[in-house]
This record gives sequence, C-alpha cells and structure tokens, in this order.
Amino acid sequence: MLVQVDSVTRMSAPEVIDLCSDDETELWNIKDVKPILLSTNSTGVANGYSVVDRLCLPEQGIKHLTTFQGCFEPHFRQFWKSGDYDPGQSPKPLHRSGTNRLRIHPKFLHSNATSHKWAFGAIAELLDNAIDEVQSGATFVIIDKFVNPRNGDIALLIQDDGGGMDPDSLRQCMSFGFSNKQSGSTIGQYGNGFKTSTMRLGADVIVFSCCMKRRKVTHSIGLLSYTFLRKTGCDDIVVPVVDYVLNPATGAFNPLLRINEKQFSTNLFTLLKWSPFATEEELLKQFDDIGHHGTKIIVFNLWHNDDGIMELDFVTDAKDILISGAQKKLKKVDNEAELIHQSIASRYQFSLRVYASILYLKQPESFKIVLRKVVVEPHHLVKDLMYIECIRYRPQVDVAQEAVVDTTIGFMKGAPNINVHGFNVYHKNRLILPYWRVAHNSYGKGRGVVGVLEANFIKPTHDKQDFERSSIYQKLELRLKEMTYEYWDLYSHLVGYKNKKIALDRASFPQLPPTDSCSSLQQHKMNGTASAGKAPALTVAALSSTFSPVEIPQKRKRECRISEPEALSCVVPCEGGDSPSGNHKAMAKLKNVANGKQKLKSKALLQENKRLREQCVENEEIEKQLMLKEKKLRSELREVEQKYSKLLAELKMMDEIKMEKC
Repeated sequence: MLVQVDSVTRMSAPEVIDLCSDDETELWNIKDVKPILLSTNSTGVANGYSVVDRLCLPEQGIKHLTTFQGCFEPHFRQFWKSGDYDPGQSPKPLHRSGTNRLRIHPKFLHSNATSHKWAFGAIAELLDNAIDEVQSGATFVIIDKFVNPRNGDIALLIQDDGGGMDPDSLRQCMSFGFSNKQSGSTIGQYGNGFKTSTMRLGADVIVFSCCMKRRKVTHSIGLLSYTFLRKTGCDDIVVPVVDYVLNPATGAFNPLLRINEKQFSTNLFTLLKWSPFATEEELLKQFDDIGHHGTKIIVFNLWHNDDGIMELDFVTDAKDILISGAQKKLKKVDNEAELIHQSIASRYQFSLRVYASILYLKQPESFKIVLRKVVVEPHHLVKDLMYIECIRYRPQVDVAQEAVVDTTIGFMKGAPNINVHGFNVYHKNRLILPYWRVAHNSYGKGRGVVGVLEANFIKPTHDKQDFERSSIYQKLELRLKEMTYEYWDLYSHLVGYKNKKIALDRASFPQLPPTDSCSSLQQHKMNGTASAGKAPALTVAALSSTFSPVEIPQKRKRECRISEPEALSCVVPCEGGDSPSGNHKAMAKLKNVANGKQKLKSKALLQENKRLREQCVENEEIEKQLMLKEKKLRSELREVEQKYSKLLAELKMMDEIKMEKC
C-alpha cells in the first residue's frame, strides 16, 4: 500500500519526450482521442480508462490500483507478421499554441525494430549499454530467463549494476534520439538501440532502474508495450512511467509525482494491467536484487519463429541461450579441425555464449558477462590462427587525416580441412562483421585465411551488424581482399595447398630450399630497383627452424608488415649474380646469421615469458584478495546502512515522545 506523498513536483515547461506523450498532454490539458480499456471488474470499479482523457478514478484513489488481474498476449507471436494490421484512420493533427505536435504511430515500433535481422544482434545492443556503464562502475551484466508470474511464459532478463537511470534519464531512454553518450568513449551513439533491440526480441518490455544522484535514491519503472498499444487501438505511442524516491527518515520509497496524483495513478494502473506483475508490491519487489544502482530489463511475450516455436531456446542448453532450430544445420563433428570450426565460426550464429565470447575485442578486466549463471570467458580469435602476420595499413580518411589499422592475419588452425575464411572487423572494441568474406573465387584461393582488425575510421549501421557502404568501406574491402591473396601466395604451401606462384619461383630459382619451411614475415624496401643480372633481395624471418625466403613485392607505400614478437628478420642482398654457387654461399651465410640470432632471441623470450607468467600468477592472487575485500566491505556497508535506518527510526520515535510530553 502506498504511503502519503511528501510533496508534489510540477514542471514549468512540457517534457520533450517523444514516447511519454501522456506527461506532456496532461500538463497542457490536451484532449487527445484514446480508447477506453475493457470493462468493469467484479466490484463494479471501472477497469478501463483513457490514457490522455484522464477519466476520473474512484474516490479511493491509488489504493484501488495496487492489484489488477489481466495480462494479454500479442495478436501475432511471429515478429515479421506482427506489423501486419490496419492502423485505422489517420489521426487529426493536434495543435498546441498554433504548432502541430509530431506523433508516432505504434506501428513505428515494429518497423523500427526490423533493422535487426538477427535476435543476437538485438541482445548485443543491450550488452553494449551495460558495457558503456563500466565508466559508471558497472562490474557485471546478467543474461538469464525470467518466468512471467502471470502465465508462466519464459521472458528474457538483462540486468547490470551500472549507475542506473534517474526519472529523466529513463524517459530519455524510452524516447527516440536521446543519447548522452560520448561517441569517442562509448559504443552507443544514436539513442535508438534500446527501442529497436527490445521490440525485436519481444512485444513488450518493462524496465526497472535504481539511481543515486545528488544524494537522492530513486526507483523508476517504465513499460514499452506493443501489445498494450495494439490491443487498445492507440494511434500514438504512450509509455507509462512511475517513479519513487527514498525517504531517509523511514527507509521507505514514496511516490515521486512529476505532475499530480491522478497522472501517477493512471500510469501505475497501466503498469499493473499490462506488465507481468499484478500488484504494486510485486512491482517494487523487483528492486530487491538491484541494490542502490543498476538497471533490470525484462522482455516478455517473446517472439516465435515461423514454425510457432519461441525464437530464443532456453531449454536445450541450461548454460546457454540458443536460436531455435539453428543448431540442426551443423554437420556431425568428425575431427578436431571441424570442432574448432563449429566452436567459433559457425556456433556464434546460434549460441549466445559463443557470440558473447567474441563480441568485444578487449573486454574490461573488471567486467563479467554472466549468462545463465555461468561467466562467459572471452575468446581471442587471434589464438585460433597459425603462421600469424601483422600488417599495418594506413587508409586516407580525408585530405588531412590518415588512420592507422593493424590487421592480424593467419591460417585458421585445422586448415585446409575446414572452409573458414574472412575478417573479423571490430569498431570501438565491438564486433561488427564476423568472418567477413572479402575473397570470392571458385578455385579456393584464400580458403582458411582469417584476419582480425579494428576499423574505427568507418561508421557502423544502426544495428551494428554491418558498415555504411561508403567509399572508405569499399577501399577497405578491396585492400583486405588483396591482403588475403598476398598472404595466400606466401604461406598456402605450409598448410598443404598447392601454390602455383611458389612453383613458378622455384622454376626460376632452382637453388631455393624446399617449400616445407616458413615464408618471410617482413617485407624489405630496397633503395631503387634491383639491377639486371642480380638475384632479388632475400628476407628471412625466423619463425621455425627452416626457412624459405620468398620475396613478394611491396605494393603499398603507407603499409608495413610487422612480425610476431618472436620473429627475427635479417635482410642481406644475394651475392655472386646469377651464379648458383654465389647464391648458395649467400643462402648459407643468411642461415647461419639467422640461426645464431634466433637462439639468443629465443633464450631472451623464454626468460621474459617465465617472468610474465610469474607476474600473472601474482596479479591473479591480488585480484582474488581484492574481490574478497570488496565483498567484505559491501557486507559491512549494508550492515551500517541498516543500523543507520534503525537509529533514524529510533530518533524519530524519541522526538514524537518528547512532543507528546510537551
């Protein structure tokens, strides 16, 4: 039951909130046309009301709104069919002081969400919001199933311990185009991801957010319900939001009135009618596990696929969320190479755990993604590669600006037995294009070649599953394609492919050693062109005990090849002209120098590796101690807060006793 309100806060100007039009309509006393909801209940109290007309509620007021039985499923459970309904007659434009008010029809929620073709892409948007909260102290995000207490249906729960949203921020989150995020430090920037992602996953979403701002703790609840808008025939999007503020003296949360009690009652009535929670007590109980700051999102009435099965599968794997039916497309695992292939390159398409493990290039060390009560271990795609080469590419972004992109490229472990190739392209630490196939050919050139790069100089699309098709994007695609072919020409023979280019080089230079050794990792730029009658310059990179010095011309002026830390490059021109003996002596000299330096380098690297491992173990131990200390301090803080609340209550009681005596 609600307690008496301390004060009423009125706004001096209308809130600029696209979706929460009920707030601004109430303030300006605009008579919008909204349908009456349903009939009366068993006690004769009207269950229906007009969201904007504000039909008078019973004299008992808010108390009658603390319970309500009724939550409805959407007309269509398939997402791609849910937008097929007749919106009715076009509403007449409203006039406010001679100015037309922009209105948004509920169908826009569906059409806006169609930007997400993939359900996991929509979930990734919500994970991005949690990752962006790291700068506000967020340490985890929880993804799990939630059982709707009204009908037992499974819903999707996403919860973080970030800074949370105050009443104003929550209304901005529920509106279009509002974003306080700095594009240089956060993933989100358009202020549209929450609406598109939640409406793509389910017909309805309810948000609980707790925030501590200016020494004031607030609880805010908002409902974005496509079911509610369709069932009631609304021609404008209405988002009911209620707020509560902590009373330090009593430790209770009182209603925070932004306009008046009637507006609060109306919004609360809608929440209890169309959300999974039938009473105000159940509604407020959702804040128990949030703490003093954080946000909980529950997406319910989840969409079904064309077969009538829920699109998200919570049953098959108790530690994962899958795309229903997608795993049936995989072939049976015959060998280890196929297992690696299925684990990452294919399983990310239907396994949220796999997708979340590669979603961020560098996940913050203090932040955890907890999926179905099990922490998601980050997976670095570079670890799946062999014969690694790093290439620095400097694209010209504009006339006066040049970007720097380091691309790590190599053969997928298990090549050539698996058909995996392409580039994993990140933007601001977030995976945009997984295994982007830039090399398209029918004869298999480029098969097994995989790369990883971060391209911050091009903009992603709104769903963050692709990039805008600009001229810079096209140049990047062309360069990655050429990079794939160049790498293939250098290393394809090492994994068992027949390389015609290497065969031609051996026909021209029969004195070269066998092709079962490692190719060069670093290009050497010669001053001038090699004179006629002399063999080309040789580049040796010590990645293995034997080497095959193959020279590929340097094509890019603003590019350089960076070898792995353990690689040793030694560039010495051949001697003796076209003489086989001269070339043989030069090769022997190169090999001796490379072997000697490689031994010294290997010894130094082993010592450094040992030191780093010891330091890593020490840091892990320190991290464990700090986590235990943090847990202890949080426990002590809760005890102090409880003690503080009790003392305040006792002080208040003593004051009342003194007043009575006086």
